[in-house]
Amino acid sequence: MYNIGFIGLEGHYGAVLGSIPSRDDARLAAMATKDSSALDRAKGNKTADADTGFYLDYREMLDKEKLDIVTICLADGDRAQVIQDCAQAGIHIISEKPLGMNLHELSAIRKAVSDNDVRLSMLVTMRFEGTYLAVREIVESGAIGEVIQMTAQKSYKLGQRPEWMKHRDTFSGIIPYIGIHAIDLLRWTSGRDFVAVAAFQSNVAHPEIGDMEDNATVAFRLDNDGTASVRLDYLRSLVAPTHGDATLRLAGSKGIVEVTKDGKDVTFMTVDQPPEPVSIPPSKSFLNDFLDSLKGEKEHLISMEDAFRVTEICLKARGAAEMQEILSL
Repeated sequence: MYNIGFIGLEGHYGAVLGSIPSRDDARLAAMATKDSSALDRAKGNKTADADTGFYLDYREMLDKEKLDIVTICLADGDRAQVIQDCAQAGIHIISEKPLGMNLHELSAIRKAVSDNDVRLSMLVTMRFEGTYLAVREIVESGAIGEVIQMTAQKSYKLGQRPEWMKHRDTFSGIIPYIGIHAIDLLRWTSGRDFVAVAAFQSNVAHPEIGDMEDNATVAFRLDNDGTASVRLDYLRSLVAPTHGDATLRLAGSKGIVEVTKDGKDVTFMTVDQPPEPVSIPPSKSFLNDFLDSLKGEKEHLISMEDAFRVTEICLKARGAAEMQEILSL
């Protein structure tokens, strides 16, 4: 039985919590958050059982509970130290993204995970969606040839943002926070890596959000001398039918595959074949995939090296925007 704990209830924790009831080898063992109101709400979660522990201090939880896995969904600025504490306690880790606020934190996390021989994954959950599984399958089949040019978009409604997102010492920025999803998908679906980055970011329309940016554009040079770009914004209309609008396009030497309509549709074309819709496979469960990998039954869809590499790329992309320089990756 895998005893699963949670530290913090921000972001994508539902990707883990929601799958626990479907497993007969996992249970919600404990939850910790310094937000007492959130903790009170968590106590009513149907996934909890009579022995589930609830804590305001995660260190007390680590001391008292025997945990196999901890899901860490804290504000960006709090995450790195908690990851290291969990690694030092010998607990496997599922973390919100990005892993750290800077390259120094990322290096410390890598050392803690390696020294204590624990597994680490990161909640870049879009890899598990059927549309992106379909794109990766098409690329791996060779149907579009060598990937040469890629574009991705993540556009969101701004809404009411928590206070921690308005300050640079607690928020990593628009590129590491939401850009990481698009950047990870480009690398993973294409099989290509990035070797150089340039970027711009700013806050033009929303002074009330403080240090938080409301737009960014990132440009990459690929390892085969191709190119890629990512558009990010918090400018989506508040009356739009969905909270976000995600797109992805991979152009290759033989064809193009494209994800549209906020990740709902996939089309494919070749030099002698017009665009046609692609059959989309079922989405996968993040938790099922991670637990099956711990059992040695398969490779996890997100390797530890991928989690470290995409975090590094995003932090350097943010640095390129801040320094207004082209940086090597």
